[in-house]
Amino acid sequence: MPIVINLDVMLARRKMSLKSLSEKLNITIANLSILKTGKAKAIKFSTLEEICVVLNCQPGDLLEYVTNEKYEELFAK
Repeated sequence: MPIVINLDVMLARRKMSLKSLSEKLNITIANLSILKTGKAKAIKFSTLEEICVVLNCQPGDLLEYVTNEKYEELFAK
């Protein structure tokens, strides 16, 4: 999927841990980890909104479209 989740980037910019974000959102670390690693198949708009509020960012700061070639380059195993 050529949508890249930049949650780790935003957490670093805000100097916040995944655990701290989890506590503020009342979402399990496991669920946030799935989102952070790009393994999530979907995200509710309400969850995206809550993340944006806590991290003081826009959805576009968290979600990025890349071409299939770039995606494969980023996530080649």
